Amino acid sequence: MRRRLLAVLMVLMGAAALLLCVPLADAYARGRTEHLLLQRRSEAVRFADLADRMRSAADRAELSAEIGRYAQLYGAGVVVVDSAGATVARAGTGPAAEAATDAATDDSPRVGTSDGADARRRALTGRSTDRLPTLRPWGPRTVVLAEPVGRDERVSGAVLMAVPTEAARRDVTVRWSLIAAGAFAAFAAAALVAAGITRWLMRPVLDLDRAVERLTAGSLHARAVSDTGPPELRHLRQHFNTMAEAMADSIGRQRDFVADASHQLRNPLATLVLQLENVEPHIAPGPGLAEHGRALDEAERLEELLDGLLALARVESGTAELTEEDVSRAVRERVAAWTPVFRAAGVDLVAADLAEGLRARTLPDAAGRVLDALLDNAVKFVPRGSRVEVRAGREADGSTAGPAGPAGPAGSVVVRVTDDGPGVPGEHLPLLLRRFARSPEHQNVPGSGLGLAIADEIARISGGRLDVGGHTPHGLMVELRLPASG
Repeated sequence: MRRRLLAVLMVLMGAAALLLCVPLADAYARGRTEHLLLQRRSEAVRFADLADRMRSAADRAELSAEIGRYAQLYGAGVVVVDSAGATVARAGTGPAAEAATDAATDDSPRVGTSDGADARRRALTGRSTDRLPTLRPWGPRTVVLAEPVGRDERVSGAVLMAVPTEAARRDVTVRWSLIAAGAFAAFAAAALVAAGITRWLMRPVLDLDRAVERLTAGSLHARAVSDTGPPELRHLRQHFNTMAEAMADSIGRQRDFVADASHQLRNPLATLVLQLENVEPHIAPGPGLAEHGRALDEAERLEELLDGLLALARVESGTAELTEEDVSRAVRERVAAWTPVFRAAGVDLVAADLAEGLRARTLPDAAGRVLDALLDNAVKFVPRGSRVEVRAGREADGSTAGPAGPAGPAGSVVVRVTDDGPGVPGEHLPLLLRRFARSPEHQNVPGSGLGLAIADEIARISGGRLDVGGHTPHGLMVELRLPASG
């Protein structure tokens, strides 16, 4: 958004600079053209007076000397003609003289001299040249002006002057360069100001965006800290922080209630279990003893459920700081610890392709705790004679599920647990990470239904994720992804 806002401001400032400097440059060019016309027209008027007073050969010689000195001094061409268009006097050499000569005749004037021929015709009718083509750096190189000799019905000829415009065009070029440099400097200064204004406007917006992102990721302590920007955005920051504070307080109270309730219920529940166990010897064999056993099982299940709720509340509180964990070591230790349990259950637990040097920044012992939940889930639901494999490696960001590759320079640390059991139907896979959720065929298996939910919460707070999918040709695959460290 900052780039788009800055681009809009730059376009507007560029358009404003053009709208200011283009008319200014054109006005100077017109003014310099008018100045040249006034200068040269005064000389033409003087030559016309000399031609009007010409009566003898001496007068003609004086006129020729005057226009000769002028042509030599300014590099111009001067032609004096009578009322019939015949040349009376001529001075100058080069392109300017040729332009003046062409303007003095009607015979096929060259390109660029048609204005001069028109000026000559106007002068022979008693009208002076009152306008020249606007001078610009690229031309015209020569302009022609004419002045009548005599006035009104006494017009007896005309003075034609072809004037080089090099000096005037050089002045226009210099002034245009100064205008362009000034416009560029003003545009650069305005761009710097626009960049500062854009940064001032967008800083609180970006700060709010980062705070929302952290809040969405589960960091309930995230707040917008920027105190700059317009008053409206500062008010929005205050309202956002108030909202975040209220939400964090509400969620905190809910978690505290769950934790306190779970903790407070554990003691009377433990007492109830103990009393049920003490009563068991005094119950005679029969239906009463069977009902007593079922009651004891339900009490123990309730105790396990409270323990799970307490663990989940502690994980969701997110009070622990992220630390660097050696995932390779954690996986080896947990596999070694669970191997006897799987052997007793008749299930093979195999660690394959465990890459070395896998490190991630997570909650303390996050990989070990999640792997405990995954292996506990596997030993409960995978039938005897099946096989459970644990793999660990590093994959590039955005890679799809597959065999964990060797450790690389960047990406995610992946711990994958697969089995060749019956698996779970595809429509039930999204339910496995929900709290208290179980597939219909596993309703009677002991457990609280919170193991994978707690593992998923640990992965999320650690900056990773837990994915559940099918395993080919049959079975279940659970994949833990954690951001690689270093």
